Amino acid sequence: KIKQVNPHYSPEVCVKVNLLNFMATPEGLEDQMLSVLVKTEEPELEQQREELVLEDAENKRQLQEVEDQILHLLKHSKGNILDDEVLIDTLGTSKATSNTIQDKVRIAQKTQTMINDTRQTYRPIASHASTLFFCISELACIEPMYQFSLEWFIALFQLAINSTEKSTGATSHLQESFQYLLYTNVCNSLFAKDKILFSFLLCMKIMVSQGSVTQSDLRMFLQGSSALELSEPNPANEGNSWLSDKIWKDMIALGKCNDEFSGFHEEVASYLDRWGVVYNSPSPMKALNSIIGDRHNEFHKLMILRCIRPDAIVPAVTNHIELTLGRKYIEAPRFDLASSFADSNNRTPLIFVLTPGADPMPPLLKLAGDMNFRDKIVSISLGQGQGPIAEQAIHEGMRRGKWICLQNCHLCTSWMPTLERLCEELASGDVHEKFRLWLSSEPCKAIPVSVLQNGIKMTIEPPRGIRANLIGSYNSIDSAFIESSNKPAEFKKMLFALCFFHASVRERKKFGPLGWNNSYVFSGPDLKISMDQLRVFVDESNDIPFEALHYLTAECNYGGRVTDDKDRRLLANTLDDFYCPKILDNDYAFSSSGTYYTPAESDFASYMKYIESLPLTEGPEMFGLHQNANISCALSETNLLLSKALSLQPRSTGNEGQSWAEKVDEMASDIEKKLPPDFDMEKALLDFPVRYEESMNTVLTQELLRFNTLISTMRESLKQLKQAIQGLVVMNSDLEEMGESIVLAQVPRIWKAVSFPSLKPLGSWVNDLLERLAFLRDWLEDRQVPNIYWISGFFFTQAFITGTLQNYARKYSFSIDTVDFDFRVLTHEEMKVAEDDPPEDGAYIRGLYLDGARWDSAKHSLAESNPRELFATCPYIHLLPKLKDDIKKVKGKPQLYTGYLEGTSHVYQCPVYKTSSRWGTLSTTGHSTNFVMFVNLPMDPQHDQKHWIKRGVALLTQLDD
Repeated sequence: KIKQVNPHYSPEVCVKVNLLNFMATPEGLEDQMLSVLVKTEEPELEQQREELVLEDAENKRQLQEVEDQILHLLKHSKGNILDDEVLIDTLGTSKATSNTIQDKVRIAQKTQTMINDTRQTYRPIASHASTLFFCISELACIEPMYQFSLEWFIALFQLAINSTEKSTGATSHLQESFQYLLYTNVCNSLFAKDKILFSFLLCMKIMVSQGSVTQSDLRMFLQGSSALELSEPNPANEGNSWLSDKIWKDMIALGKCNDEFSGFHEEVASYLDRWGVVYNSPSPMKALNSIIGDRHNEFHKLMILRCIRPDAIVPAVTNHIELTLGRKYIEAPRFDLASSFADSNNRTPLIFVLTPGADPMPPLLKLAGDMNFRDKIVSISLGQGQGPIAEQAIHEGMRRGKWICLQNCHLCTSWMPTLERLCEELASGDVHEKFRLWLSSEPCKAIPVSVLQNGIKMTIEPPRGIRANLIGSYNSIDSAFIESSNKPAEFKKMLFALCFFHASVRERKKFGPLGWNNSYVFSGPDLKISMDQLRVFVDESNDIPFEALHYLTAECNYGGRVTDDKDRRLLANTLDDFYCPKILDNDYAFSSSGTYYTPAESDFASYMKYIESLPLTEGPEMFGLHQNANISCALSETNLLLSKALSLQPRSTGNEGQSWAEKVDEMASDIEKKLPPDFDMEKALLDFPVRYEESMNTVLTQELLRFNTLISTMRESLKQLKQAIQGLVVMNSDLEEMGESIVLAQVPRIWKAVSFPSLKPLGSWVNDLLERLAFLRDWLEDRQVPNIYWISGFFFTQAFITGTLQNYARKYSFSIDTVDFDFRVLTHEEMKVAEDDPPEDGAYIRGLYLDGARWDSAKHSLAESNPRELFATCPYIHLLPKLKDDIKKVKGKPQLYTGYLEGTSHVYQCPVYKTSSRWGTLSTTGHSTNFVMFVNLPMDPQHDQKHWIKRGVALLTQLDD
C-alpha cells in the first residue's frame, strides 16, 4: 500500500507488478457524492433505495441457491429423472419461487425507476462536486503541502448541504454555496502566488466539464505553439517589427487548433498596423475587442491575447474569472486564525505552512492570550535531539489539555514518521477536549501526507509591498524606542530611512533577475540589529558616521546573506540612497516622483499616518528601475501561471488532436532530420593543430568535442525514443520523461546535462544549436579564425576570453596576470570595416543583448530603454587586451564597488551573463556557470554607475525566445 498521492512508476516496474489504483474515478465519485446528497436531502428515498439494493441481492442469492440445488439433484439422480419425486417437487418449488422473485423484481424495478428519476434531479450537483474534487487533488503536484483527502472533501460537502436551506432553486444555491465554501477553505492553505492559479484551475475545470472550453483550446492557451520552425514566413518588415517570429508561430498554431480561427493569421498579416495597436496599447483587451467584437467568445479572445500580449494575460485571466465565477473568486479571503481554530478539534492538527521570513508565533500567542490560554501553550523548536521532548510534550498535552506547538518540522525530517504515528493516536486515543496540536513548517516533501490531509492548513507569508512592509516594521518597534534617542530629529529620519531600505530590498525580488540575481530572505532580525546600531552610533557620535553605518548594514547585517558580488554591489548602492547626509533634508525624496520621502520629525502616530497614505502598490521607479520592468514582471507571472497549469493537464493528446505517441514521433523525427553529422575531429586537429602563438586552435577543438558529445547524445536518444514508441525497445523512465518534454516543447533533461546553458523552448533551442554548429563549421571550412567572433555561439565562453588574453600575452611576452581587457564599442562605420579586417590585437565580438537599457549610437553611450523594448541589440565590441597599468581606472567609489575615487574613465561596469536568469554557481573549472565577465560601457555625463546598477542593466549572450 502506497500513501503517496498520484505516485509515478517507471515502465520497467509496471510490467513486473500488478498495480491497483484505489483512487476514486470521476464517475465513481459522482455516485458517491450523489448518495451523500440524497441521503441528507431525501433520507427516506435513499433508505428505500438501499433496502431495494439489499432485497435485490437477497433475491439473486435465493435464485442461485435454487439453481445450485437443482443442478446437484440432476447430477446425483439415478435412473429415470421423471421417477425422482424429490427432483420433481424441487423443480415445482423452484418455479414458484422464481415466479415470486420475478414479480418482486418487476415491482422493485418500477420503484427503482421512480427513485432514480428523483435522484437524477440531484445529479448535476454531484457531478459538479466530483469535478471540484479532481481540481483540488491536482494541487499536490504543484506543491507537496497542498494535500486534501476525500474524507475532508466529503465532510465539507456535508457541511454545505446542512447549511443550505431547502427551497425553490436550492439545487443551484447548494452548488454555488459548496463551490465557494471549498474555495475559501482551500485558499487558506495556499500561498498568495498560487491563489489566482487555483481560481483559474477551478474556472477552467468547470468550463471544460460544461463543454464551453475544449481540452485542445485550453492546451493551446497554456502552451502556445510547439512547432520547431515557422510553417509560413513572417510577413513583418522593419516598419512592423512588433510581429516577432514567436507571435507569428502562435497565430499559425491557433488556426490548426480550432476551426473558428481558420485564416486568422492571414487576417493579421493583411492588417498589421491595426493589430499593432493591440500590441502597443496600455489596454490590450479593450483594443482587441474593438477589432474582433463578438466574433469570438471570451476564452478565444484570451487565446488571441496570449499570442500578442502575454504580459497582459494575468489581469485578463483575473477578469475572465470574475465574469465566469464572480468577483469573490478573485478576492482571496483574509487570514483569520480564530476562524481556523473554530473549525478545528482536539484530534485535528493545525498546520502553519511558512515562507522564509514568516513567523507564526505572534498571531498564535495573541490568540492564546485572547482565549486565556497563554500559560498553557508549550512551544518546541524541532531539531537535533528535540524529538523525544516533543513526543513527551504531546502526551502530556493530550492528558492535561495544553496547546503544543512544534516549530520548523521541515528541519527534523527523521522524526516525521513518529509525528505521523502520534497524529494517528489522536484519532483513536483518549484526548482532552482542550488539547490542540500546532505545527509549523516550510514546504517539505518529508511532512507525512496523512498529517497534511487531515490537518487544517494555514499559510503565513511576510507582508507584500512597500506600504505593508513599513506598517509591519513600525508595528514591531516600541514607541519608547523611537523616542529614546538624544538626537530625535536625526534618529527618527534615519530610522524611517532604514525601514524603507528594508522594505525596498525585500520587495525588489518581485522583478526577478532585474531585482536580484539570487533570491534572499532579508528578515526582521536584520532590521533589528541595524536599528540598534543606528541608535548607538547616532547617540554616541558628534557627527553621524554615515560610512560606518553603511558598512555595518550593507556588508554585515544585510550583506552577510548576499552571496553574489553583483548583488552585493546593488545592495551597497541602494543603501547609499538612504544612509547619506541628504536624508536629513526635508525635501529629499527616495524616488523621482516624490511620492516616497522621509517625513519631518514627529510622533509615532504621524509616521503611521504617512505610511498608511502611501500607495498599496509601488511602481518600478521606486526601486530605480525602468517602467519596462513592469512588463518583465508581468511576463514572469504569466509564464509561472501557464506553466503550472500546463503541468496538470492530461497528456493524451497534442495541440492538434494527435495522440501523445504520434506527436512525440513526429517531433523527434523532425529534430533528428535537422541534426548534421558529427565534426571530423581528426581533420580538425590537422587543420588547427596546437600552436603556442594561436590559442584559438585549442578553443576550437575543445568546442567541437563538446558539441559532438551533445549531438551524438541527441541522435542516440531520439533513435531509442522512436524505437520505444514502436515497441521495439522498453520505454524506460528517461525516454518517457524525454517524450513528455518534447511534447511540452521543453529541452529534455538528458540533453541539458551535456548542453550549453539556455532557457529557450525546444524549437528555439534546436535552431540556436544549428546556428552554433554552422558558426563552427564555417570556421573549419575557412581554415582560419573569423574576423568577428559570435560570442553567443561558444559552449564555454570563458575559454574564448582566456584564449584572447593568452594570444596577446604570448605575442608581446607579457605575463598573462599583468594583462586585462579594455573595451571599445564600435560605430556603424567601424562595424562595416570589421566585417573584412580583423583587429591587430584582441577580438571583435557580436551577439550581445542589452537588458534594462539600450545603446544610443548618436551619443555613443548607454541610454534609457524604449517603451516595451525589453532587450536591445548591442553593437560589436572590441575586446582589446592591454597591460593593466595602461588601462584607465574606472571613476567611482570603492565602498560601492564602482571603481576608484581617482579614476577618470566614465563607464558602467556591465556584467555579461549567458542567460537572462543571471543566477549561476561556480563550476569545477572555477568559473561561474552563468556570469562571463564585466564589460565597460560608456555612460552619458548625466548618469553615474549607481543609476544603471539600480536599473539592473546587464549584457546577455542569448535571449529566452
